[in-house]
Amino acid sequence: MVAVAAVGKKCFQSPWVTSVIVGMLIGFGIIGLRSTGALEPLELGAYDWYLSLRPKTSVAGSRIVLIGITEADISRHKPWPLSDAILARVLEQLVQYQPRGIGLDLYRDIPIPPGSDAFNAVLANHPSIIVPTKLGTGPTHDIPPPAVLQGTEQVSFNDMLIDPGGIVRRGLLFLDNGETTMPSFALRLALLYLQAENIYAQPDDTHPAWLRLGPTTLRQFAPNDGSYVEADAGGYQILLDFRDAPEAIPVFSLTALLAGQISPETVAGKIVLLGLGVKAESVKDFFFTPYSRGRGFNHYMPGIALHALIISQLLRAGLDSDGGVATVREGEEWGWILLWSVLGGVLGRLMYALWRFLLIALSGLLLLSALTYSVFVYGWWIPVIPPALGWLISAAVVTAYMSNYEKQHRTILMQLFGQYVSPAVAETIWQQRDQWLHGGRPRSQRLVASVLFSDLVGFTTVSEKLEPQTLTNWLNEYLEAMTPYVIRHDGVILKYIGDGIMAAFGVPLARETEAAIRQDAVHAVQCAMAMARQLADLNHHWQAQGWPMIGMRIGIYTGPVIAGSTGGTERLEYNVHGDTVNTASRLESFDKQVFLPDFIHDPCRILIGEATHYYLNHHFLTQGIGTVRLKGKEQEVLVYRVIGLKDDQMALTQED
Repeated sequence: MVAVAAVGKKCFQSPWVTSVIVGMLIGFGIIGLRSTGALEPLELGAYDWYLSLRPKTSVAGSRIVLIGITEADISRHKPWPLSDAILARVLEQLVQYQPRGIGLDLYRDIPIPPGSDAFNAVLANHPSIIVPTKLGTGPTHDIPPPAVLQGTEQVSFNDMLIDPGGIVRRGLLFLDNGETTMPSFALRLALLYLQAENIYAQPDDTHPAWLRLGPTTLRQFAPNDGSYVEADAGGYQILLDFRDAPEAIPVFSLTALLAGQISPETVAGKIVLLGLGVKAESVKDFFFTPYSRGRGFNHYMPGIALHALIISQLLRAGLDSDGGVATVREGEEWGWILLWSVLGGVLGRLMYALWRFLLIALSGLLLLSALTYSVFVYGWWIPVIPPALGWLISAAVVTAYMSNYEKQHRTILMQLFGQYVSPAVAETIWQQRDQWLHGGRPRSQRLVASVLFSDLVGFTTVSEKLEPQTLTNWLNEYLEAMTPYVIRHDGVILKYIGDGIMAAFGVPLARETEAAIRQDAVHAVQCAMAMARQLADLNHHWQAQGWPMIGMRIGIYTGPVIAGSTGGTERLEYNVHGDTVNTASRLESFDKQVFLPDFIHDPCRILIGEATHYYLNHHFLTQGIGTVRLKGKEQEVLVYRVIGLKDDQMALTQED
């Protein structure tokens, strides 16, 4: 259990795991918000946009003809509504052209003489003529068909389903008003056309309640299909695909028909719809469709054109195996939303800068739009708005989290190293932080470093002679003078030990080559020699001020160390441990009673071990002290004292 808890804690400390969890939580939040219907207007807007962009087909123009009653037709044949005589004449002429079906998209619940007998005769004698009725919520809202066709199969309802916002996106194929089940105007006409192809309406083999036309099953609309949330799914509804180009359907005026300007070949074998056209503005019969979005709501579609598009969709289903618009199951939609939310969170892990966030966020939205539109072209409606929101919000939240996470880590690093390393080293540490930073603190690692210890000679005597504040000022001046040399030679000051300094060269980033380890050893010795020269200058200054002068001992040793952080979250300290550290410390204090500094000319003694001497590659003048047993050490160490540099070129590297 302890091991499992430790693994769990380790996982939750990982920014990657955090990013995934944040993405999941945001994804579930988007799903919850979507279930309230708050996103439905946006999603339906995207659906309309996709419909308007989807490639159009002109197949409807070869199967359907429209006779649109224009404003000029209304003026020519006043009064409105058209008399029964005119309609009888129109229908008789159309019947002679032998269409497969004629749809009269005009309510004729009461006779409009003259010519009522002729009109009724045409209707009764030609079963290919379909007339509309309106099925309301009660008898007072119904609009009955012509009495001569009451109860026949030539009557169908022509009601349209209008979504909130006034747009038609669904078609109603069957309607049950509690007394009778009736097919729609469009379905009845489509079946007349398909019967000539020996295609009839049948129940689906797998879902008997669903309608099948030829090879295609028309999946019944459910309340939560696509972007809908608890929509009214009464009757038998389907999603309209608006795949036909309305302008591809031939449209003729009533006057042109009566004048014989329409050839029989134009109508023969097709479905003819007669109703109000787009230019009959005084008697409005129009609807807003997805084509209206983006073009202003002055762009509307006449009722006969909308019926024509529904008929064409049904004919494509029966003849061309076109399944219309399909939707995925709710669980699949959830998975899709969660996927993009998690992707946004994971990629947000990489987006530290605003420009990168904008670039990746925009690229993701373009990719999502391209994917969803591509599958939409092939008939699948997959949500785009919820995953887009999940993507953006997750990316933004994780980016903000990572920005704060970065600031915290940078603060930790700067607290550990910022004041005690060179800017170049600090930047390298930051750039390579992923290699050695773990859980907000440096991970322990084994590496090879050169450790330097310095201590003052006679500090106890000096402290007895000076007042506390003067002593503090004197010591601070000394430490401030020595610190820059460690930093300039790419070292890290690990701690101040009273009047002493502990520094390391080769941390916190592990050296991977012998050349790099050699360079650290050289830097450590160069730093020690620079500190010695600086101490001589300080002694000159203190002598002039009447302050006591001081000597210094330095010990340097190169070897393996364990580097890492110690302490709690409130106080964290980076340090190195191991035998190398102990040896460097013992070299500094070796025979300290014997060393008598010359405060002006030779105030500092620098002792190094054999390992450090090996890496110096003979660039320095050294004096062998011999093999000695250092305090607390069982093994003897070969010790050297650094005297100076061998050539001027090395000296130039020492210049400040």
